[in-house]
Amino acid sequence: MVTKQFTGSPDDADLRRADSLAREIFADVANKWAFLIIEALGEQTLRFSELRNEVEGISHKMLTQNLRMLERNGLIERTVYPVVPPRVEYTLTEPGQGLRVTIDALCDWTHRYLGDIEAARHRADPA
Repeated sequence: MVTKQFTGSPDDADLRRADSLAREIFADVANKWAFLIIEALGEQTLRFSELRNEVEGISHKMLTQNLRMLERNGLIERTVYPVVPPRVEYTLTEPGQGLRVTIDALCDWTHRYLGDIEAARHRADPA
């Protein structure tokens, strides 16, 4: 995977540009699994199995892929303890906590407008 380098140029932060670093980051984190993982971690540290239990419906593979992506982007920290059996824990970093504020706002928006969205869907799909 080729990672774009941030040069401090406004173009790097422009989501409308196909080659912007911001778009690459947005594409990484703007998925349901990443949102749900960040929401599950919240203010706590969790192990892999605990995260899998918290994020209902996620497969082992998808959890692994998303945790690696979130770690690569500096949103979570992975701590491995040298014990048998191995113990690995995940926690949000400061940027991850910042993104969590945005995700919390999106969750609040969803709860607030869920009835409106459901009504619109019924109008669009009457059958």
